[in-house]
Amino acid sequence: MAVELNHTIVYARDRHESARFLADVLGLEVGADWGPFTPVELSNGVTLDYATLRGGEVAPQHYAFLISEAEFDAAFGRIQDGGVEYFADPMRTRVGMINHNDGGRGVYFMDPSGHGMELITRPYGSGQEPGRTGV
Repeated sequence: MAVELNHTIVYARDRHESARFLADVLGLEVGADWGPFTPVELSNGVTLDYATLRGGEVAPQHYAFLISEAEFDAAFGRIQDGGVEYFADPMRTRVGMINHNDGGRGVYFMDPSGHGMELITRPYGSGQEPGRTGV
């Protein structure tokens, strides 16, 4: 059997708010609650199981989603329409911009719990860009 990622738990301040936020941006559905989890299933079968953290602070993580150009157009439109601040870089210095890494498009934004979210249309290393080597 090939090794595949099946699911991961994403801690949030409010599992429902964070799951709904991501699902709305990506044009996905939020699944039915399952115990302490609120799932968002991706098209490759991987599930992000959101759980509300009880006590303490949510440790920010980074989640990158590879999507098609058409999906990028739709998701980026929802980001803009929702007034979500976005960036062209993970350090959040290029505010209000997207990037064109590897000949595609990419954008970074934060979810309600402070996780860094990234949308890309080309996998890293799949093309060439100035100042960067790639396959």
